[in-house]
Amino acid sequence: MTTRQVDPVGALLGLVVPLVCAMAVLGLTRSWLGRLPDEIATHWSGSGPDAFGSPMSSAWTAALLITLVGGGCCAIAALAQAQLLMRRYMLAIGLGVTGTITALFLAGLAVQLDTTDPTQAPLPGWAAVLGMWVGIALGWIGSRFLRDGRERKAATDAPDPALPRGRTDLPIVEQVGTGVGTTAALSLFVLVPALLVCAAAQSWWPLGLIAPAGLLVLGLLRYTVVVDTNGIRVSNLATEALDYDLDEIVGAKVTETRPFQDWGGWGLRAKGGKRYGLVTRTGPAVVVTTASGHEFTVTATKAAEMAGALNALADAR
Repeated sequence: MTTRQVDPVGALLGLVVPLVCAMAVLGLTRSWLGRLPDEIATHWSGSGPDAFGSPMSSAWTAALLITLVGGGCCAIAALAQAQLLMRRYMLAIGLGVTGTITALFLAGLAVQLDTTDPTQAPLPGWAAVLGMWVGIALGWIGSRFLRDGRERKAATDAPDPALPRGRTDLPIVEQVGTGVGTTAALSLFVLVPALLVCAAAQSWWPLGLIAPAGLLVLGLLRYTVVVDTNGIRVSNLATEALDYDLDEIVGAKVTETRPFQDWGGWGLRAKGGKRYGLVTRTGPAVVVTTASGHEFTVTATKAAEMAGALNALADAR
C-alpha cells in the first residue's frame, strides 16, 4: 500500500519557514527605510564594507537567496517517499542556510539604522553564527518528526529454504562506518583550516559557522545497524535513517560487495528505483529483499548472523 506523497511536517519546515523568513526580510527592510541610508553595506572584506546597494534591492536579493537556496535545499523534506536520511540532512542544511542569510542580512540592517556612513558598518558575524545554529537545530529537531512514506507491502510467504537460517539471540547491533581514530583525524582536518580562518578574521565567529557544517558531515560517517524482532533498521546521530519491518521482509542473503566499484561511492547509497545500500567497506554484506521490491544492502562483519536471524524470524512470522 502506498502512503502519503507529502509529509506535512516537511512541507511546513521545508517550504513555509523559508518563505516566512524571506517575507520578514522584505517587510522589516521596508519598515526601516526611513532610518537607513540611501546606500547600505551589503558585503564585507577583511578591512570593512566593500560593496553597497539600495536597501530594497538588497532585501529582494536576500529574499531570493533564502527562497531559492535555503528553501531549495530543504524542500525535499516535503517529499514523503524520498530517502528519509537525505530528507533529514537536507532539511537541517536548508534551514541552516536560511537562518544564516536571514540573521546576517537583518543584523546588517540593524547596525546601519540611524547612520549616515555605511562604510563604517561592522560585519555582524556572530549574528550569522546564531542564525545558522538556530536553523540547523530547528531542522534537525523537526526532522525527527518526518515520516517515511515509502510503499510498504506485507510478505505472504516464508523465505526461500536455500537462504541461511541462524540463531535469533537479539538484538544484533553493529556500528558501521569510520572508526574513532579516523573520525578524530577527519575532525582535525576540518578544525585546523577553521582556526586559520579565525586567525585571519581576528575573531572566533568563523569557527561557529564551520563547526556545525563539519558535525553534519562527520555524522554521515558513522551508523548503527540493529536487527531485532521488528526487522532491520539503521540509525544515524541518534535518529532513525532507514528501516524495514519484519512483516515486509521476503528474505535475506549474504554477499560480497565493494563500495565504489558496485555502488559508485561510500555511505548510504541509492542505485536504481528501489535499491539502497549502506556500504562502508569491502567485504560481506547482508542483502534484505522486501515484498514491495526494495533491496537493501548493508556491509557488516555480522552479515551472516543478521541474515540468518532475519530469515528465522520471517519463518516464525
